[in-house]
Amino acid sequence: MNRIKTPTAMHTWSNKPGAVYPIHAHSYLKTLFCVTGSIQFKIHKGTASRNVMMKAGDKIELPPKTSHSAIVGPRGVTCIETHQY
Repeated sequence: MNRIKTPTAMHTWSNKPGAVYPIHAHSYLKTLFCVTGSIQFKIHKGTASRNVMMKAGDKIELPPKTSHSAIVGPRGVTCIETHQY
């Protein structure tokens, strides 16, 4: 039987327009739900990358060890974030 992992951490955060998150990765599954505003993630894999634009209502899952960076949109952003270890 497959069981759904229970988040071991969940919180809400916000940031101002244009805020930048440099390239980094996490050791856990990170799930983000965009509540208000927007944020653009860049998923890095080797020398390639792809952009993922999130707006209110969108969700993204970042598997462990996924290199990513982000920049907040012109109206700021508020997200709910969960971590699964």
